[in-house]
Amino acid sequence: MARIAGVNLPKDKRIEAGLTAIYGVGRSLSAKILEEANVDKNTKVDEVSEPQLAKIRDILAKSVVEGDLRRKIAMDVKHMQEIGSYKGFRHKKGLPVRGQHTKYNCRTRKGKKKTVANKKVVTK
Repeated sequence: MARIAGVNLPKDKRIEAGLTAIYGVGRSLSAKILEEANVDKNTKVDEVSEPQLAKIRDILAKSVVEGDLRRKIAMDVKHMQEIGSYKGFRHKKGLPVRGQHTKYNCRTRKGKKKTVANKKVVTK
């Protein structure tokens, strides 16, 4: 079982896709790490040798991933809220932060639709 950065990698996947199970590692970073470690990206996770895994761990130790990255993002959001920025205000209210329209969509951020009483539209 391959364990990197406190995460068990899925055995049945290729190592390139398996590394994306680590928070903060996407496909492009995964490819760069494997290229630097001289590991074939088509190798299955359970076929990777221990020295290769150690090399991957050393390379990943240089970048911010998992708990440290989550903590950094949470601190950045908290900082935006404290200084009173527009993005911080949107985070605090639970609304979309990056300029999306909010009249009909953005249910992911706003949650289930709430009906407001006495808000009927009168047509003439």
